[in-house]
Amino acid sequence: MFYRLLSVVQRQRTSRGWQNWSSARSGASAAEAHSVALPAQAQVVICGGGIMGTSVAYHLSKLGWKDIVLLEQGRLAAGSTRFCAGIISTARHLSIEQKMADYSNRLYQQLEQETGIQTGYTRTGSIFLAQTQDRLISLKRINSRLNVIGIPSEIISPKKVAELHPLLNVHDLAGAMHVPEDAVVSSADVALALASAASQNGVQIYDRTSVVHVMTKKGEVTGVETDKGQIECQYFVNCAGQWAYELGLSNEEPISIPLHACEHFYLLTRPLETPLQSNTPNIVDADGRIYIRNWQGGILSGGFEKTPKPIFTEGKNQLEIHNLQEDWDHFEPLLSSLLRRMPDLETLEIVKLVNCPETFTPDMRCIMGESPLVKGYYVLAGMNSAGLSFGGGAGRYLAEWMVDGYPSENVWELDLKRFGALQSSRTFLRHRVMEVMPLLYDLKVPRWDFQTGRQLRTSPLYDRLDAQGARWMEKHGFERPKYFVPPGKDLLALEQSKTFYKPDWFDIVESEVKCCKEAVCVIDMSSFTKFEITSTGDQALETLQYLFSNDLDVPVGHIVHTGMLNEGGGYENDCSIARLNKRSFFMISPTDQQVHCWAWLKKHMRLDSDLILEDVTWKYTALNLIGPRAVDVLSELSYAPITPDHFPSLFCKEMSVGYANGIRVMSMTHTGEPGFMLYIPIEYALHVYNEVMSVGQKYGIRNAGYYALRSLRIEKFFAFWGQDLNTLTTPLECGRESRVKLDKGVDFIGREALLQQRQNGVYKRLAMFVLDDHDTDLDLWPWWGEPIYRNGLYAGKTTSSAYSYTLERHVCLGFVHHFSENTGEEQVVTADFVNRGEYEIDIAGQRFQAKARLYPVASLYTHKRRKEDVELSDLHGK
Repeated sequence: MFYRLLSVVQRQRTSRGWQNWSSARSGASAAEAHSVALPAQAQVVICGGGIMGTSVAYHLSKLGWKDIVLLEQGRLAAGSTRFCAGIISTARHLSIEQKMADYSNRLYQQLEQETGIQTGYTRTGSIFLAQTQDRLISLKRINSRLNVIGIPSEIISPKKVAELHPLLNVHDLAGAMHVPEDAVVSSADVALALASAASQNGVQIYDRTSVVHVMTKKGEVTGVETDKGQIECQYFVNCAGQWAYELGLSNEEPISIPLHACEHFYLLTRPLETPLQSNTPNIVDADGRIYIRNWQGGILSGGFEKTPKPIFTEGKNQLEIHNLQEDWDHFEPLLSSLLRRMPDLETLEIVKLVNCPETFTPDMRCIMGESPLVKGYYVLAGMNSAGLSFGGGAGRYLAEWMVDGYPSENVWELDLKRFGALQSSRTFLRHRVMEVMPLLYDLKVPRWDFQTGRQLRTSPLYDRLDAQGARWMEKHGFERPKYFVPPGKDLLALEQSKTFYKPDWFDIVESEVKCCKEAVCVIDMSSFTKFEITSTGDQALETLQYLFSNDLDVPVGHIVHTGMLNEGGGYENDCSIARLNKRSFFMISPTDQQVHCWAWLKKHMRLDSDLILEDVTWKYTALNLIGPRAVDVLSELSYAPITPDHFPSLFCKEMSVGYANGIRVMSMTHTGEPGFMLYIPIEYALHVYNEVMSVGQKYGIRNAGYYALRSLRIEKFFAFWGQDLNTLTTPLECGRESRVKLDKGVDFIGREALLQQRQNGVYKRLAMFVLDDHDTDLDLWPWWGEPIYRNGLYAGKTTSSAYSYTLERHVCLGFVHHFSENTGEEQVVTADFVNRGEYEIDIAGQRFQAKARLYPVASLYTHKRRKEDVELSDLHGK
């Protein structure tokens, strides 16, 4: 029966941490259950007894932390974990999600042996169906990535699908992907097994105990207020699922955790006349918006409809989640899709239509990490209907984060600090999750954009640029121009163009790039994060010298490109810093660094210092003036000498531009092309823009967007943080030794790690790959994440790519590793190892030859008119 699927294993445990909830479950009165006293203090308090909370407790205890209390407001595993469909799927678009799911799969497989609790783990495999060629391409891209990280998968024909699952109608399929090691499991029993193992390791578990709020002092967690009293603690972990948002806001210092619940439906049937075998493969028919798995010889099938139903927007609370109201009219499109895929089910008796809450985030990625506002406050929530698949891996990474200071993998794409308070509006979340839920099964082609929650943060020039044909994308809530559609172009066709091949905007971006190289273009880059750091004495310089890897003790007016490294030498940020005067610095960082960088700087600044850190992102509009005629435009507008003698590269001057004073002009463009960045006080933005466009007409000026910027920076081998660089990438691994003050006798965070790495060698190197035998018009394009092969063996993945209009070739950036053929262990990667290899880039299963080069480079290419005559120049350091 249905309730058997959702049953909770009732096992008595002797350890004290289980006394409260086991006694309550075995029939003790509520009064007896509530009489168990909470401890007065603990090192860690975890809120939430579902798959996330128990996984964090399990992994913390495995790492040696024992003084842990887990609190659950209802019964263990009685929240959304209880209603989980029980499918473990490793086929994910993001590498970090693939790794989390793969680890979870292996963990759940051995839990029964470790704990003695039956979890129902059954290896079934999964089949992902493709009704269209584009869907099949998407599956081929995922398949390539799964294979190189050791997860078996293959692309199969419709005929093979029918052999693996004879009940399926396959007449409309273009193909499929088979992942044989996927599985099903009882999610509630997994949570209880994790709790059991944690309890055996000393974790204390109390159910029917609600967290009222988290107590803080001076920006640090000090304790937890519950309905049964207080617990002093150093760390708090919010694993409250759909209530994580409410709990975050209830704190003495509110914490923004942007997530929202929607209703999620699936049905359960009686067994088939010939019951399905327990190892019948799971089916994901994303084009039909449904998933299907065996359930006690019958079917469990749900999906992600186009018109989801958000719930609990008003913050409604309840101790345990009960089955919500059935809505057969709402489920009908999914039921029709199921019957088309499995026609033999028409006469099958349905046991129940389950309607349960699932929690979604604004970008379809889960949320983990430490709050930027409160030290010791950690979050793990917002699983986007993948909680079971991610639970083991996510709990592991968060536990590593807490114990070691950093997880063992780069988890920036999941970090809470990728969001700001601007994403926490209830209205925004309600509207965004109505888009996110169907997107889980929508075909996501490269460079797609969310449509809801837009025009939230805009430049003062937004309306002006929009009227000139700007097409927009969004980053960290900020609208940024992709490209500008010229008059007469079919706007509707461009907006609806979705492809893995050559995109319809190709010619538009080509003309923008050409203008950047031959005349002058303007790109609105106001979204960049901008901080000012000042002090009354020398403390600003002293502090920044310690926090940044490059030497900032430079003359006033100079600009320094530098990393902000962690103790392991990895990039927490990659930025440009201009010295405005002896005691003041202007820092420019990537758009999505606004919260993360602020938190990092605050964390490492002395509380008693006279340092002033100010976020001035909103104060300045930034215009990037790119091209050889940029100097002519600026000269006319400023009546000041702009020659290299008066205005050298990487220099900053405060100037007048037109009638406006106080414009910070910097001789850099983030592309390697000549030009200037203009940081304009927002009240002058429209005036300066109009003046630039007016004067620039005689020099062929035009607007350009970020797609042109991307092409320019990648062909010049400019790595960007968040795409090519991350917290596990060091300057030595990407050829940036010259940007590190290793030999100047100045200490900085990460210095010891870099000295050690310089002595021992690096285990990966960032390289640039130029595709040789790739047809831009006919072949699939590389976008990011494509496997790199060296001499036929897997050697890494691409991190970003773009078409080089200069070379008339595709260019990819990516890291080269050296894996031992015998053991698979990583070995030192030398420059000679990279240069002597023969390379291929795998695009959806098809390999293309590529030439590799290392950074830094002076002049990459000798450009000939004919594509086949293009040659790579011999490279040497600049």
